[in-house]
Formats: sequence, structure tokens, C-alpha cells
Amino acid sequence: MNRYPLWKYAFILVALIIGALYTLPNFFGEAPAVQVSSAKVTLKVDFAMIDRVQKVLDDASIKADRISFDGASVRARFDDTDTQIKAKDAIARALNPDAADPSYIVALNLLSRSPAWLASIRALPMYLGLDLRGGVHFLMQVDMRAAVKQQLDAYQSEVRGALREKRIRFSGLSRDGDGLSVVITEDASVNAARDLLTSRLTNFTWTDSKVPEGTQLVARLTPKAMTDIGNQALEQNIETLHKRVNELGVAEPVIQRQGADRVVVQLPGVQDTARAKDIIGRTATLQFRLVDQAGTGSETVPVRLSPGETAQRTVSLKREVIATGEQLEKASATLDQNQRPAVSVNLNDAAGRAMRAVTRENLGKPMAIVLYEKGKGEAVSVATIQGEFGNQFQITGNFTPQETADIALLTRAGALAAPMEIIEERTIGPSLGAENIAKGFNSVIYGFAAIALFMCAYYLLFGVFSTLALAFNLLLLVAVLSMLQATLTLPGIAAIALTLGMAIDANVLINERVREELRMGVPPQSAIHAGYERAWATILDSNVTTLIAGVALLAFGSGPVRGFAVVHCLGILTSMFSAVVFSRALVNLWYGRQKKLKSVSIGQVWKPGAAAPAGASSSSDLKA
Repeated sequence: MNRYPLWKYAFILVALIIGALYTLPNFFGEAPAVQVSSAKVTLKVDFAMIDRVQKVLDDASIKADRISFDGASVRARFDDTDTQIKAKDAIARALNPDAADPSYIVALNLLSRSPAWLASIRALPMYLGLDLRGGVHFLMQVDMRAAVKQQLDAYQSEVRGALREKRIRFSGLSRDGDGLSVVITEDASVNAARDLLTSRLTNFTWTDSKVPEGTQLVARLTPKAMTDIGNQALEQNIETLHKRVNELGVAEPVIQRQGADRVVVQLPGVQDTARAKDIIGRTATLQFRLVDQAGTGSETVPVRLSPGETAQRTVSLKREVIATGEQLEKASATLDQNQRPAVSVNLNDAAGRAMRAVTRENLGKPMAIVLYEKGKGEAVSVATIQGEFGNQFQITGNFTPQETADIALLTRAGALAAPMEIIEERTIGPSLGAENIAKGFNSVIYGFAAIALFMCAYYLLFGVFSTLALAFNLLLLVAVLSMLQATLTLPGIAAIALTLGMAIDANVLINERVREELRMGVPPQSAIHAGYERAWATILDSNVTTLIAGVALLAFGSGPVRGFAVVHCLGILTSMFSAVVFSRALVNLWYGRQKKLKSVSIGQVWKPGAAAPAGASSSSDLKA
């Protein structure tokens, strides 16, 4: 009746071992470290960087505890912060001879002190939030002039497409300050052109004047349009930063507007600060432009080197921008028809029409896909237009799978409406101080101790089982949070404390149900069985209703509320397992094999109509 099959004990033992292993890294603390990662999409860090970093440290007589490669960056761990700072300076000087154009990001970081064998099974500590551990703080400024320029480039393409669509002859289409100008060469088409452009581009005021080539139409952005472009650029950049932070897996980020052209980004508990700076700080945008084969184009950019190439090539680009990064609807890493890595791209309708028109008129001519980072362009692909295409196509070239993933990440996360520059960067300490950290953890510890003391005093051996189940629940919760690499904040600690109280409630229901069965004269073995079976429905109902509230907080909350909800929901799931399955396993292990069980240690069981003798003490046993 009260026996578990061997496989259930084995399952619980495996859960206990896994919980212990993934909880363990949280007790080792962190050590100062230096992290080296790529500052450019086309430059990758690999295992060879370990030897380079080791050589730099040896030359500088600096000893590292450990140097490791995590797939995208190299991290060197040190004993103290003084050694860390010296190592950062030495590595930065060696890897970035030109400080104005760094090839690698060399950043201070923190690395877990847990043994390498734990890291090898991905047993990593939880992140601590900005209010517990601190994090990275960026203040970024949006280049509003570039925002207007990019928008005018898009309008310029739209004007060209509209006039070509209606077969209106024109020349001299160009940007003119904060506006556009175009010359209509045939007088009979001026009115049609003006009506067409006025209806298509409502954000401009239009004027016309006579020039030797015909009639010049000049469009100026209205003051409201200028303001709207700035606001939209800022909002789009904030949305893009949110998506990029999501790609990094950062929990509870703070990304908010400050003033007219600045954005504050706070990444609590982020460990990989170099990658965060790399992805968030990039002003990477894509442009699709025709190549000027005569070499007289408006801009010359270097071409990305193919494997085995050593000589740098350049390509001259025509002024016209066919499509830009903000017109991308979807981008993903894929394989082309020859099973080579490629990036699959979907453009919006306007860009698709422009792409179809350009490719139809330029068959056999080269087109470049240019990636701009920090104001510098690089042609990541130069290919001959083999046929007409529009909204959907692939970017192919000598890419590796990781390179296509990086390009797809940047484009999928959204293009920046305008370049952003990090004007302030700092690593900030705990906002509430070490005292609040200690109080947060002490609240959990003291709460657990108080609950354990009460349960053991009131329910005796069953109280011990309940306490062990509560400890198992806490172990599982911390392990799951560590597996998910969640960020723990003070609201998260509050959720853990609340989970302890809710978890023990299930054990109280079970213990009282067992007592009730004993009061009715049911034999101890049957009382234990009935107690667990009949309490399960009540436990399930109470936890499901609480889980619904937690899911609502998770769906509609943000920031600290969302962090509280995550821990709360996970705590409910682990508490149901520990309170019902684990505690039942302990009871079965202790009492299950006693065929003629006469009593159980569950505290005083009061029978109706029975009075305790004067001076008699409460008995912890009930004779069946």
C-alpha cells in the first residue's frame, strides 16, 4: 500500500543529484576576469586566441588562473582585480594596435570560481540582478541627422519608383539638405508629377521653379515631419535594443528614453558584458547597392576577404540605395541550393518593388550587400544579378554558418533607424547595497528555519519529513533557476520566501488529513495512504489557482513584477513535486515496510470526546 517501486526512488535520487549539482555553482562566488571577443561581424575569435592571450600575459609576467574559450570569446580568470586591470591593458594594447579602430573588444568581467568539471556539464550559477549584483549601464546617443538622412534616402527611392511607374521622365533626383529635388524634363508632365508626389509624400511641402533642364520640384520636410522622424527613430531604436537584448537572453533589462536623443540601457546580472556591448553597441545596418564598374561611384568600400585571400579588394558603389536594413521583414540563416551557408531575406512590399525594378534593368551587373558598422562600410557580398527578383531572395557568399547566424541576428533583431553611439559606459554596483543583499537572503534562511522548527515541533517525525521536502523544493527551485540562467533580483528572493510558505501548506494539508484518518480509527498504514490520496485534490486546486495568478503577472507584468512571477510560477511547480512525491517517498521508506504498524509519529491526535488525563503530556504516537 505505502511502497514505491524501485524506479520511483531512482527517479527521485536522480532529481536530487541533478538539483545538487546545478545548485552547487552558486556557492563558489565569482573571480575577476578579462574577456576578449570580436568587435566586427567578419572577424571571429577561435581557439587560437587562447594561445595569443597566453603569450601576451607571459610577456607581461601576468599569471592567469584559467583561460577558456566559450565558443564566441576567450576569458582569462585572475586572483584579484589589480591583476585583472593590468591584464586588460596588456591584452588591449597587443590585440588593438589602432585604438581608433579596434578589432577586438577587451572588457572586464566576472567569472564563476566553480570548478571546470561543473562548467563542462553547463552547471552555472544564477545571475544576480542590478539590485543585488549590479550590471552594465550604457548611455547611448542617437544621431538624429543620420536618421533624417536615412529617411530621405528611402523617400528618394520612393520618388524614383513612383515616377518610373507612371513613366514620367525626370533627371537630377538628389537629396537637398532636409529635402529632395527632382527635375521633370517634359513640361506636359509637371502637373502629373506634382500631383503624384504630393499624394505619395505628404510629409513634404512642394515648390517648383524653372531650370534649363525643365521644371525643378523641391520638397522640404515639414517641422512636424522632422520631429516625427526623430521620435520614430528613437522608438525604433529602443524596440531594436529590446529585441537585441532578448537575443542575448538578459532578464529584466531597463531600456528607456532619456531626453530628446538618448537611451539608457541597463543590463542587470549580465555576465558576458563584451558580447552585450558588441551586439547592442553595433550600429550595423545593411544596404543593397549597385556596383559602379567604372570606379567613379559615390563611395568606395572594402570587400570582405574570402577564405585564403590576403590582398584587400575594394568596390565602388553607386549612390542609389535599393533597400536598407529597416525594410527587412525577416532574415534567417539557411543553406542555398548548393548546401552552402546563406542568409534568407524577406523585404517589405516597397523595397520588393524597388528591388524587382533594379534587378530587371541591371541583369548581368554586380550588386553589393554592404554592412555598415560604426560608420564604416564593408561589402559582405558582391554578386552578379542573374535574374529578376523582388521580396524574397538569399544573400550568398563565402560565409561560415556562424557568420550567417551573426548577420541574421542583427537583421532579425531589427535595423537601427539611426546610428547610436555609446557615450557613457560603466559597471554599476548593487543599487540597494550589500546590506539589502544580506537581508534578502537572511529572510529566506530565517523563514526556512522558523518553518522547520514549527513543523518538527508540531508534527514530530512527519514534520521532519516535511522539512526535508521543503529543503528539496528549495534545492530544485535554485537548480532550475540556474539551469535557465535566470537573473535573481530582490523580488525574486521575495518570491522564494513566499514559495516556502506555500510549499509547506501542502504538507500541512497532508499531515492534517492523516491525523483526521487516525481520529476515525483507520489503521496507520491506511491513514497514511488515504491522507496523501485525499489531500492531493485540495493541493492541486490551491496550486493551480495560485499558478493562474502567477501566469497573469508573467503575461502582463514587466520588470521586477515579471521577475517575481517567474520565480513564483517555478516555485509552485517544484513545491507540488516535493510536497507530494518526495515527502511520500520518505514516509514510504520509513513506514512502508512495517506490515504491522502500530503507531506513527505525527504529533498528538485528538479523538472526539476523549479528554487527556490531568497532567498528561501530549503523546506523539497513536496506538492502532
